[in-house]
Amino acid sequence: MPAIADLGGTDGWGPVHPPDPAEKVFDEAWEGRAFALAVLGMGRISGQNLDAFRYALGRLDPHAYFEEGYYGRWLNAVELMFVESGIIAPDAVDARARNLSGEQVEEPPAPELSKPDYAATGPGSLRQVDGSPRFAVGDRVRAGEVPPAPTKLPEYVSGHVGVVEHVQPAHLLPDTHAVFRGENPQHVYTVRFDSRDLYGAAAEPFALTIELFDSYLEPA
Repeated sequence: MPAIADLGGTDGWGPVHPPDPAEKVFDEAWEGRAFALAVLGMGRISGQNLDAFRYALGRLDPHAYFEEGYYGRWLNAVELMFVESGIIAPDAVDARARNLSGEQVEEPPAPELSKPDYAATGPGSLRQVDGSPRFAVGDRVRAGEVPPAPTKLPEYVSGHVGVVEHVQPAHLLPDTHAVFRGENPQHVYTVRFDSRDLYGAAAEPFALTIELFDSYLEPA
């Protein structure tokens, strides 16, 4: 099943409104605090494992993901990571909010800590890997079936054939890195797809390019 953010090619979301360059970074003060809490919380739980944070985002329910705004989504994701790591109880945030609003409820104690024992093997997300890339510029490749979450293979390119445009540096594989099962770096390819192949002959003609990991691809 695709992640909640896998929306490519779906209908019903309305027009895209590009941001005004003059807009403030944070429309309201709470958004800046939510951003800081998310960044600091992610560091405490996962050692800045961005894939784990994105995986938490992808597991939010529709209300938490779509209805509470961009920074609300970040805050909901880091709260999920706090709960799963045993730093706070599942109902702790709700209980604290009710107390701050004037109610008198008992805040649940934190459960047993289950924070992942994780340390990155190097800075950032790029790594060196042994061996040459499996594909070269100009090769025709097919995107495979979408594997179980977490994954960064979007459903709308699954099964379709594209052409390798660039070979990118090797990158940590989100499928395992997000759940602390190893970094497993792989070569990454920029693959070009034809919009009419993806969305049908009546689609506006354009080229869509997307970065795909080696294990997502097979020769066409």
